[in-house]
Amino acid sequence: MGQFKSQAEAEAAGVYVSKVKSYVKREGRLTNGQARALETYWPTKGIEYQEQPLELADTFGRSAPVVVEIGFGMGKSLVTMAHEAPELNFLGIEVHRPGVGACLADAGELGVENLRVMEHDAVEVLKHMIPDGSLHRLQLFFPDPWHKKRHHKRRIVQAEFAELVRTKLAVGGTFHMATDWEPYAEYMAEVMNAAPGYTNTAQSGDYVERPAYRPITKFEVRGQKLGHGVWDLIYERTE
Repeated sequence: MGQFKSQAEAEAAGVYVSKVKSYVKREGRLTNGQARALETYWPTKGIEYQEQPLELADTFGRSAPVVVEIGFGMGKSLVTMAHEAPELNFLGIEVHRPGVGACLADAGELGVENLRVMEHDAVEVLKHMIPDGSLHRLQLFFPDPWHKKRHHKRRIVQAEFAELVRTKLAVGGTFHMATDWEPYAEYMAEVMNAAPGYTNTAQSGDYVERPAYRPITKFEVRGQKLGHGVWDLIYERTE
């Protein structure tokens, strides 16, 4: 960052500082169905990025507890959750367009109305578009663990991110993470146990049983047959 002490200082001076991303943009080709779903459902279920807070009640056309999921992949479990919990509002954030299209296609097929989606960097969305203290739950399921030590700085779960999430959760709201790589689970627990303003909801140790609201994926079932584990961590905002 050179002569600037912080990114904010650099930006104030008009200098662009590239950010370390927690993902790699792998833009696959849209199927005809995904393209059709984007054209059909984006006008009512898609939200464009803008640097101002959302009016969440206006966004969903009603007031209800809001769940945000970061990196929903192809969206099957997110659509299932929204379908099975009509009393909640769901906002999914994903950077890969085919996944957004697939999610919209499934939501349209099931007639899910309590789901909105965004195609943008989730950290920027949280910072600029999600009002403080507004979320019932934030979900981060199977994020890229960035296995190599030199890539650990790319992991989305860091102290700064934990604090950002805390400010967006309502007091009593939860941050739910899940991973199928035990070293990453241990790392996330280490970060979150040190984060102020949270308490781990596990009855013992750091991990909880998979809650009924998180659907088990085909990927998980396949992994379980191979003897692979999945670790769920849920932290509640207490202050």
